[in-house]
Amino acid sequence: MLLSQYTPDLIECGCDEAGRGCLAGAVFAAAVVLPKDYHNEELNDSKQLTEHQRYLLRETIEHDAVAWAVASVSAKEIDETNILRASMHAMNLAIGQLSVVPELLLIDGNRFYNEGLIPYYTIVKGDGKYLSIAAASILAKTYRDDYMKELHQQYPQYGWESNKGYPTAAHYAALAQYGPTPFHRMTFKLTKQPAK
Repeated sequence: MLLSQYTPDLIECGCDEAGRGCLAGAVFAAAVVLPKDYHNEELNDSKQLTEHQRYLLRETIEHDAVAWAVASVSAKEIDETNILRASMHAMNLAIGQLSVVPELLLIDGNRFYNEGLIPYYTIVKGDGKYLSIAAASILAKTYRDDYMKELHQQYPQYGWESNKGYPTAAHYAALAQYGPTPFHRMTFKLTKQPAK
């Protein structure tokens, strides 16, 4: 069951990212502040929802949230730092764009590099436990999907409209045939490793 508040007396902000495991494209993150005592039984970890459900819930979240923001870090910057730091930086960017200043951050996962002074908790599988993190996971996922669909128009041979840049057999096959694009993460393994 999703809990709405970690500490009811503070302004909480849930944060999550999307696209860490992809071979191509930016990593996205979202930050969401929901109203106190907010309830929505349909809200869940974005991975547990259909694409249609995610986009419907995105509209609800953007309407109901006290504040929300989405940010991204490019494949180039991912290569210059690493995917973990880039994901954390995207979260910090999203937090910094909020129209209200949160008093506590709820971060999905077990690590966070805090670029500000706001206290935080890391929560493993938090997108299945806290509404604000679930909301952030939906925004990060849907905005990243939109971005990959746009990139697909430039590079249709990689199948990004369906695989969204993740490592699928078709994506590896396209890489073998056409090579990487400027949007591929060159520090990632872009060739399929043979089975042992």
